[in-house]
Amino acid sequence: MEAPAQYSELKKRLSEIYDLYGASSVLGWDQATYMPPGGAAARARQLGTLSKLAQEKLTDPAIGKLLDELRSFENNLSRDSDEASLIRVTRRSYQIATLIPPALVEEISNHIAMAYQTWAKARPENNFVAVQDNLEKTLDYSRQYAESLRPLDSNYRHVMDPLIDLSDYGMQVETVQSVFTELRQALVPLVKAISESSVTDDACLYQSFPGDQQLAFAKEVIQKFGYDFQRGRQDPTHHPFATRFSAGDVRITTRVDDHHLGDGIFATFHESGHGMYEQGINVDFDATPLGGGTSAGIHESQSRTWENIVGRSRAFWEHYYAPLQALFPDQLKNVSLDTFYRAINKVEPSLVRVKADEVTYNLHIMVRFDFELALLEGKLAVKDLPEAWNARYQADLGITPSDYKDGVMQDVHWFAGLIGGAFQGYTLGNILGAQFYQTALKSHPEIPAEIGQGKFDTLYGWLRANIYQHGSKYNAPELIQRVTGGPLDVQPLVSYLYSKYGEIYGLNL
Repeated sequence: MEAPAQYSELKKRLSEIYDLYGASSVLGWDQATYMPPGGAAARARQLGTLSKLAQEKLTDPAIGKLLDELRSFENNLSRDSDEASLIRVTRRSYQIATLIPPALVEEISNHIAMAYQTWAKARPENNFVAVQDNLEKTLDYSRQYAESLRPLDSNYRHVMDPLIDLSDYGMQVETVQSVFTELRQALVPLVKAISESSVTDDACLYQSFPGDQQLAFAKEVIQKFGYDFQRGRQDPTHHPFATRFSAGDVRITTRVDDHHLGDGIFATFHESGHGMYEQGINVDFDATPLGGGTSAGIHESQSRTWENIVGRSRAFWEHYYAPLQALFPDQLKNVSLDTFYRAINKVEPSLVRVKADEVTYNLHIMVRFDFELALLEGKLAVKDLPEAWNARYQADLGITPSDYKDGVMQDVHWFAGLIGGAFQGYTLGNILGAQFYQTALKSHPEIPAEIGQGKFDTLYGWLRANIYQHGSKYNAPELIQRVTGGPLDVQPLVSYLYSKYGEIYGLNL
């Protein structure tokens, strides 16, 4: 069926809106990488202006009129068609945008830009007092934003429900808590069994490993994975992230520690997963609501797949350990593959989420999720957050931070975004990564053997065909059902962790 003129007009208007989003992303990337500190105030103003302009364009009644006029066209199309999907996803974006006052969007954007800059300076200085006022304002803005969205769904029961639903469609506090409870029941016995087994020595990772060499190695690997440097680049930052400006410009960032082998390498693997997802989206979806990952959990499933399921696998290092030894001969010449493999998969309670092992990682997420609930509900004051943080880490992981830097200030999320709706995506991503990988193996059981040969085309091709290309054409529940034949399932992750770490630690599970 030939698309009516209204469809072309809608795409034209969307292109202008997404050009503004792209410009904001460029400014945000620059702020997090190379911008001098003196540019903070102006950058906050610039980002606020762009956010307000994009919001005004998206909430223009003309968009609503076009969507109404396109209903009959949409109803005569298959739900799977690109045109019907674009209209459907745009309608939800329009509904969301019209609920949020443009002035609030501008205020939040301006505030977040300044809050990020303050955090970037205060974290190395271990200065929580410097960020406390900003965090209180962020909490207030988060409540306002969530309250604005409440009319979107009559099923919202909790103040955080709208924020979760924005990033992980179909999920709410109750469903996330249910998933977390099921996963926690499986993780706690595994952590206990490992802690009672033999101790893993990871001293081989704590030597002098020049960062530029680590990143050169990682860059070569992610090119093999499928990350396209003709449409991307990598730069240093305080807290690694990936960002999309367009289909032809998807960038990743990383940070590296010259005295620890792994931080820069695995951060690069992680962000390349995000980057490949964005690079693999159908180019026809560019400058539309379809031209991006469909949810936080789906996005995180890709970064964790490449970082952990592939990058920390025995098969991967059977191929890549020799080149790594050749790169660092003095440091690794007397370190066997077995020792190295156990070291990079050492399970031990730790303070920093991004450095956590696969088994304890999700416990870090559960801590943050619970604190977000308490903050939004008013049961926890920002000023009391550091003390509560330390107490919870002692209770859950048996360790207490000695400073704010690696405690309550370690994550950028609350200082560069809203409070609520982001962290659950990491655990959902771990669950989905294992679930998708299990499904891929059913079609291609040769994938592990290929990884052992340094070949990733089959896995990358399967992910691109089944996940990447669709962008936001399907929401997360639809995509999960479409790919795996069922809903989100915790068991593939549990089976993966028990099998891998049972073998590493010689456990009888």
